[in-house]
Amino acid sequence: MRFMILVKATKDSEAGAPPSQELLEAMMAYNEELVKAGIMKGGDGLQPSAKGVRVQFDGPKRAVVDGPFAETKELVAGYWLWECASLDEAIAWVKRCPNPMPGPSEIEIRPLYDLADFGEIVTPQTEATWQRLKSEIGD
Repeated sequence: MRFMILVKATKDSEAGAPPSQELLEAMMAYNEELVKAGIMKGGDGLQPSAKGVRVQFDGPKRAVVDGPFAETKELVAGYWLWECASLDEAIAWVKRCPNPMPGPSEIEIRPLYDLADFGEIVTPQTEATWQRLKSEIGD
C-alpha cells in the first residue's frame, strides 16, 4: 500500500524558521532508515505558504490566490511518499520519527488510491494509459 505522510505546518515552519542542526541530522538518519527498509519512495520539505499560491477552480474559471494562507494547522510543511504493507506499518514508522518541529507537531498519514480502487469505471484504455504514465515517470 502507498501512503502520503504529511508533516503539518506550525507557526515556526510558516515563519521560515530553519530546523536546528540536531533536528536536520536526526531527520536525515530517519530518512536513511526509511530508504534502507524500502519504505521511502520520495519526500521533501515545503517552503512557507507565503512563497506559494493556490489555484481556485469554479467550472471553467481559474483564480490564483497568493499566500500566505491563514490556517496554519491546515497547511503542510513537508511530505514523504511511502510504500508499506499496511496502515499499521506506516503508523509504526511515523511513531519512530523525530519530532519534526520545535514544540508540538502533527503528522498525518493518508492512503493513496490505486487505480483498482475505482472498480468498474476503469476501462482497459485507462489502465493502459496509467501503466504507460507510471513507466514514463519511473514508478
